Amino acid sequence: MSIQYSDFEKVDIRVGTVVEASLNEKSIKPSLVLIIDFGNVLGLKKTSAQLTKHYKPEDLIGKQVAAVTNFPAKQIGKMISEVLVLGFPDEDNQPVLVMPTKKIENGGKLF
Repeated sequence: MSIQYSDFEKVDIRVGTVVEASLNEKSIKPSLVLIIDFGNVLGLKKTSAQLTKHYKPEDLIGKQVAAVTNFPAKQIGKMISEVLVLGFPDEDNQPVLVMPTKKIENGGKLF
């Protein structure tokens, strides 16, 4: 299915730095709660993601990740997820995060 470039422009994908990460103890499926700093653009946002196969909470602190920032907030278990972190599936269909290879200013928009 083809889309127009104007459709792509509607998806607000930005980079942010993980400032807090912990196991989501209240989730049915193993997941992590991330607090991501999107700088002056959006500030701090929270999300829950099923990342436990490849990532420990302490390993994500200080890492930059890409996320969709303009979806409506979504209830995930007992928390509200404000952004959707992006990843690609590995051979077991488990997410591998999209991360820039160089430091980007928090809040930078994908183009």
